[in-house]
Amino acid sequence: MSFLQQATLFLAAAVVAVPLFKRLGLGSVLGYLTAGILIGPWSLGFITDVDSILHLSELGVVLLLFVIGLELQPRRLWELRRAVFGLGGAQVGLTGSLLMLVAFFCGVGFKNALVAGLGLALSSTAFALQLLAEKNQLSTAHGRSAFAILLFQDLAVIPLLALLPLLGAEQGDAQPHSWLPFIKAVIAFIGVILAGRYLLRPIFRVIAATHITELFTATVLLVVLGTALLMYSIGLSMALGSFMAGVLLADSEYRHAIEADIEPFKGLLMGLFFIAVGMSVNLGLLVEKWPIVLALVIGLVLIKWAALYGLGRFSGHPDKAARTLGVTLCQGGEFAFVLFGVASGVQALEPDLAQLLILVVSISMALTPLVVLVNEKVLDPLLNREETRPFDTIEGENPKVVIAGFGRFGQIIARILRAKRIAFTALDASSEHVDFVRKFGNKIYYGDASRLDLLHAAGLEKAQILVIAVDKPEVSLKIAQTVQQHFPHIQLFVRAYDRLHVYKLYNLGIREVKRET
Repeated sequence: MSFLQQATLFLAAAVVAVPLFKRLGLGSVLGYLTAGILIGPWSLGFITDVDSILHLSELGVVLLLFVIGLELQPRRLWELRRAVFGLGGAQVGLTGSLLMLVAFFCGVGFKNALVAGLGLALSSTAFALQLLAEKNQLSTAHGRSAFAILLFQDLAVIPLLALLPLLGAEQGDAQPHSWLPFIKAVIAFIGVILAGRYLLRPIFRVIAATHITELFTATVLLVVLGTALLMYSIGLSMALGSFMAGVLLADSEYRHAIEADIEPFKGLLMGLFFIAVGMSVNLGLLVEKWPIVLALVIGLVLIKWAALYGLGRFSGHPDKAARTLGVTLCQGGEFAFVLFGVASGVQALEPDLAQLLILVVSISMALTPLVVLVNEKVLDPLLNREETRPFDTIEGENPKVVIAGFGRFGQIIARILRAKRIAFTALDASSEHVDFVRKFGNKIYYGDASRLDLLHAAGLEKAQILVIAVDKPEVSLKIAQTVQQHFPHIQLFVRAYDRLHVYKLYNLGIREVKRET
């Protein structure tokens, strides 16, 4: 089949499957996966060369991590260091140990059990971040924890790959240069940081001055792919390299233009990645060994979920957030394909076992959207208890406007600001309303705007305007008094509930008042 025929087939499968699954409430990811299974070599057999397509589609993950990096300023990344190395390290250590013990007691031997446990401890960056982004949950407590864990897993890949030759070598034959990738990694990290600080911004400034749109887009792609290629050449994750490039450009004045140029490429390639994962599900091996595969998939998902749920609760997450963290990261990861392939090549993992584990990882990834859906539609209503939900951690956006209260009035203000391209941060004290509004693509944080610490976190000290659009007059007055005391430079625009509320606001010296009734 020619390239043009393959491209047409991919687009047709996506156009048919994705809207159907979205309409059924199953999400776009499951639609892409189903399309891949149908056109893959183990079903209708339209396309057989899965590996080359999977390699190409990994660029979607690369671009996804770059966009996430653009939204995470270096200061915010530094604040995440404890979560990355604390929670992330605990997840890999605990999950890997549990899976290794289970594999060892199943009789595969210590070496095979160690490689299997470490490889299966990794989760899918592509699936997890896509699902969190679709539901606007990246800024929630469990979303930030999931991101920190995934970032640590990307960092852990290089020592895991360096460990494989040592496990595969015979006694006394360990390669003396097995740890050379660490030195290369340090040099590459320093090089990327220096280039980002001293080269990228001047380069983008020169390119932007030409006013040639396609040249600017080409430069963005060159930076992303070049950084990813550098990391890949030393054995690191390409996604980690692109993430670093995004972080280094997060403070750039061209951040929004870069993100707008990358978004179409990211969406198409992410869809291709999910289709390729669906195509890689070996239905022949599944039919042949379905009891073993089914047991392994269920065991993997349950063990990872239990470990993540326990870590989430230990970290202070409420029950619902800990459960959501568990179902988001309970699958195997795309880097397990690489890890098991390399391990098989250096004789650190038996080839038959490697093939079986790759199938288990593929199926666990394919089941992730369904597991998340079951958690939302079945477990959440059944287990929903009154619990104190922590306020969201607010990312530093340096907005010009902060909106307190995101009901009808606040949403109208937000639409006007968005149309005029004015940066704003929105807060609302109702967790249910925040979750509902996020489904429509709005970026909003759960938090009580009357609390001084949350106003600081929302960037009010650098903002110019606060719009108070909360429902309760007493809360509105409390917010106004707090702002007047601690942020005297802020201009206040307040929604008034009734005439009495207007008089009270006037007594505080506030003149920009919009009376609702």
